[in-house]
This record gives sequence, C-alpha cells and structure tokens, in this order.
Amino acid sequence: MQSRLNYAKASPAALNAVLGLENYVVNMSGLDRNLIHLLKLRASQINGCAYCVDMHSKEARHSGLSEQWINLVSVWQESPLFDERERAVLEWTEALTNVASTGAPSTAYEPLKDHFTEKEIMDLTVAISTINVWNRLAVGFRSQHPIDEVRKAS
Repeated sequence: MQSRLNYAKASPAALNAVLGLENYVVNMSGLDRNLIHLLKLRASQINGCAYCVDMHSKEARHSGLSEQWINLVSVWQESPLFDERERAVLEWTEALTNVASTGAPSTAYEPLKDHFTEKEIMDLTVAISTINVWNRLAVGFRSQHPIDEVRKAS
C-alpha cells in the first residue's frame, strides 16, 4: 500500500490541533488509561485502521493488558471478560464510531450514567471522537503500520 501524503507535513497546524485533543485525552482528562486503550482499539477495529490497531494493541500490551483482553476486544459482546463499565464504553464507542447508522441511541448512552460522571462522559466522547479523527487520517492517507517481523501462514 502506497501512502497518499504526509499529513504532518501537508498541514502542521491541523496536525497540532488534533495533537491538542490527544494531549487532553491522555494527559488532562483523568480517564482511566485502560479505558482509553479500550476505546481506541475498538474504534480502530471498526474503522479498519491497521496502523492504529497495531499501535493501540502494542500500547495496551505495554500497559500490562493481557493478550486475551486485547484479542477479545473485537468480540466483546461474546466474552464475559469485560465488566459492565467497559461494556458501557464499548457500546458508546461503537455507537459514535458508526453514528451515521446508529444515531447514538439512548440504549448506548444510558448505561454510561451508571458508571461515569457527566464530565467523564464528555471526556470519553472526546476520546472517541479523537481516535476517529486519527483513524480517518491514517486510513484516508494510507498510513502504513511498521512491520515488526515478516511471517506468513503456512
């Protein structure tokens, strides 16, 4: 796959604006780091962003999350591994990432109120929105993830 353009070089000011959102989410929001990993990984899976799935899987692993937890994010509804708080985040992530088809229904929003304050819900929503921006940049401009080790199925 050939990269279409270097978006950092094409518009540094736009990139800095997105980095500002990222900085807020990661360093100032106070959100649990594991929830940030969770929503970033799930949104990136939905959006088909190999670059971001690779990055966020590695970050989650580096933070101590298990291989099983990382591997089952894509099928969270079928796994008892995720608690109700994580399930609320995953449902909201899916609803917002697919907002054109879901309309962000109350069934996805209401469970958040059992686990999060209004500020935390706002911050989760900004985090989901931010990873969706990154996914659109990486997919749209064909960013290639690094190849750690070449392996092929036998």
